[in-house]
Amino acid sequence: MDSLTQIVLGAAVGEAILGKKIGNKAMLYGAIAGTIPDLDFLFSYFTDTVTALEIHRGFTHSLFFSLFFSPILGILVSKYEKYKSVKEWSLLFFLGFFTHALLDAQTSWGTQLFWPFEMPLEFKNIFVIDPLYTLPFLVFLCLAMKQNRKSKKRMIYNYLGITISSLYLLLTIVLKGISYNTFTQELNSQNIRYKEIKTKPTPFNSVLWSANVETDSSFLIGYSSFFDKKPIYFSEYPKNHHLLGNLVNHPKVQRMISISKGWFTINKIGSNLYFNDLRFGLLSIQPNAKNFVFKYKIDIDKNGTPYFIETTKNKSDGKKLLKDLIQRISGN
Repeated sequence: MDSLTQIVLGAAVGEAILGKKIGNKAMLYGAIAGTIPDLDFLFSYFTDTVTALEIHRGFTHSLFFSLFFSPILGILVSKYEKYKSVKEWSLLFFLGFFTHALLDAQTSWGTQLFWPFEMPLEFKNIFVIDPLYTLPFLVFLCLAMKQNRKSKKRMIYNYLGITISSLYLLLTIVLKGISYNTFTQELNSQNIRYKEIKTKPTPFNSVLWSANVETDSSFLIGYSSFFDKKPIYFSEYPKNHHLLGNLVNHPKVQRMISISKGWFTINKIGSNLYFNDLRFGLLSIQPNAKNFVFKYKIDIDKNGTPYFIETTKNKSDGKKLLKDLIQRISGN
């Protein structure tokens, strides 16, 4: 999830653990704990694109990280804070780390919660930024912050925020199930033979859903709102995996394929090859759009080693996407 959401979640967890004993400082430390796992982005400045993608939401989002580092930070903080309970400081950091990872597991990227074992969790039931999850949570946290640390209202506000946000997460799982059923019924009614289907919410909402559908030679992408009245249109994207040629056998390319879980297409523009990661869709919901969220140019260095360069996103695409979403959510 986005940084603000993780800060709010971490602060609420910190308040639940130590708010009554140290007041707003518990929210501060909780917010810090909720931020630490995302510091893995710093590796992108020191490694190549493929390695950075492998690291992202890996080790720092794992149960191992939570268990190992929470007592270390608990001991360090207890040494200079007036409140000396190593156990409770450690619990604050553990839950701050762990809830961060659990929330990220609900998104399309998912997390490597069981690192170093290859058992990724990616439930794809909420977009990385969802105001309906974050804003109520933030409001109740701010209300709690204004109360005396021993006030009963403070505890009620904090737990209301946690409860409402958790119930919304459960609702998105139900909505995902309904949308999945809608997509599969539509594929069957259109006599489309498919191998696999993945569904996820579109940006900033849980009303309009998208589906990535794998067929033998291509991927299909379609959108379905709960207010739709017309059949779903599926845009087709040829896999074009053959364009990789012998590059497909290179370890770095194999790693990139593994990162995308096989949900990728290749296209060629001039003499350049591009790797499109389909898991995160496009910066457009228009039929047959080509502006993938994550698109990488494949270059070859002087030693014959391929490397991936993420293409620059067009800011105007984001603005247009927001307008299209508002219109599309209301139905086709």
